[in-house]
Amino acid sequence: MRLLRTPEERFTGLPDFPYEPRFADVGGVRMAYVEAGPADGPVALLLHGEPSWSFLYRQVLRVLAAAGIRAVAPDLVGFGRSDKPAEVADHSYARHVEWVRALVLDALDLTDVTVVGQDWGGLIGLRIAAERPDRFAAIVAANTGLPTGEHPMPRVWWDFRRAMESAPALDIARFVQSGCRTTLAPEVRAAYAAPFPDAAYEAGPRAMPGLVPVEPDSPGAAENRAAWDVLRRWDKPFLCAFGDSDPITGPMAPILRESIPGARDRDHVTLTGAGHFLQEDAGERLGELVAGFVRSLP
Repeated sequence: MRLLRTPEERFTGLPDFPYEPRFADVGGVRMAYVEAGPADGPVALLLHGEPSWSFLYRQVLRVLAAAGIRAVAPDLVGFGRSDKPAEVADHSYARHVEWVRALVLDALDLTDVTVVGQDWGGLIGLRIAAERPDRFAAIVAANTGLPTGEHPMPRVWWDFRRAMESAPALDIARFVQSGCRTTLAPEVRAAYAAPFPDAAYEAGPRAMPGLVPVEPDSPGAAENRAAWDVLRRWDKPFLCAFGDSDPITGPMAPILRESIPGARDRDHVTLTGAGHFLQEDAGERLGELVAGFVRSLP
């Protein structure tokens, strides 16, 4: 597998993102992450999705650190400062789950983790939590789900998938902007484009939509059904924090609330004025919500 690495100078001058990158080897791939907050604080694992990177969580990181929580935000392989497999075929659902698992449970050896997953961060985080519930204390699902291919994806998602797979050139910043209700500043848009100097680095963003299980026999569907078997018995705290303006994942919120025991009899939150990338539209509110949730855990 041929790996590319974005030059560090591409990340100079990132707005409101003062966190020093850290790195770990996960099976021969260098994976990047940032941390904020006290090293001995309760752990919140912040997993981003497609086509963003840990920069997405900059407001959440600040709020959690101020609340005394150790916030850890990785860059998925193919994104941010993490290594970028050069071919679309190098990416698979199983590989992404294993890369994150190896970082979180092996390299960092995290325990009693509250995972916060948005978009692909949930598809990966929910899987890992279900497969290793002994290492996780709670879950926050934020504009995400765990598809098994048994329910159709919305048309807007298919439009997005076709665009990512077929566009001659990807305007990553435009894709992020299209998932926000607020208008991103030029320097913020530049930060989202920074990991991808040219088209050779874009295999990750192009690959991810095609890895979502859309049929019951899609790769990853059986593993997700097994994860659902665990989640339907999950009685640890489970919180849904969805934006009110996400046409892609919005329908997943009631399914999660009603299917998971740990989500019942809990005050779930719909963040007003927040689109798919609710960390951009309502980052401080999301951070405060996660901080209160983590601090309330037994």
